[in-house]
Amino acid sequence: MQISELGAVGLGLRREMLDELLIDAPKQAQFFEVAPENWLKMGGKFGRQFKELTQRHKFICHGLSLSLGSPAPLDVDFVKELKQFFDEHNILLYSEHLSYCSGTGHMYDLMPIPFTEEAVGHVAKRIRQVQDILQRRIAVENVSYYAAPGQEMSELEFTLAVLEQADCDLLLDVNNIYVNSINHGYNALEFLQAMPRERIAYGHVAGHYEEAADLLVDTHGAPVCDPVWQLLEQAYRSHGVFPTLLERDFNIPSMADLQSELAHIQTIQKPFIEHVKGVA
Repeated sequence: MQISELGAVGLGLRREMLDELLIDAPKQAQFFEVAPENWLKMGGKFGRQFKELTQRHKFICHGLSLSLGSPAPLDVDFVKELKQFFDEHNILLYSEHLSYCSGTGHMYDLMPIPFTEEAVGHVAKRIRQVQDILQRRIAVENVSYYAAPGQEMSELEFTLAVLEQADCDLLLDVNNIYVNSINHGYNALEFLQAMPRERIAYGHVAGHYEEAADLLVDTHGAPVCDPVWQLLEQAYRSHGVFPTLLERDFNIPSMADLQSELAHIQTIQKPFIEHVKGVA
């Protein structure tokens, strides 16, 4: 399912935004994204407000706890709950992190999957199982990571192999590419250009925290920085315009500030959209 045929801009919805969005949703946002885990069991006032918003606007979901890389069996009951939730709220697209967050219990963090051939096969099989249960394709996100235990492949080789073997889509997180390129010393543009254009479902941009010159922390708690904006422009240049969502998880600014960042995405998209329309 597609968000838009040619470009769209989205905003990650957080609970503290509900009242304001119900009164006056920003015109710059054509769709919204939520973590389904935060809304699956939600009732009462928040549940009613969320239902009202999903009836008015396009929504997608970005999961937190599917734990694609976990050695534990896939939580099939949870996936079935997701399917029901997606159908109820007309969720257009579902994405998850290329990571894991459970073993003998839930770790409440996104842990790096070992970059190995064995892990590729394991994760791809679980993604195919999820897609079969949901009866839809899912997108997996290239994630930020700070260590690579048992590494036998590069992050790029691992990501491409999972996408190919799972036959799934890609959530292209531009900020994560930039963060990882600084932390692990690789060329962000080369990584970006190697991503399979035909699999990109949508993208993310976000801010991060600079712990040191060679250590960035993916916090989603700051404005998007200039190098990430520049990398987003390169992404459109390499792959064409794709729907792009702004993430902000804490230190949430005013809606006016968020609208400014959404408008900046539109500004970057505009010449590429005009070029495609001109050619057509």
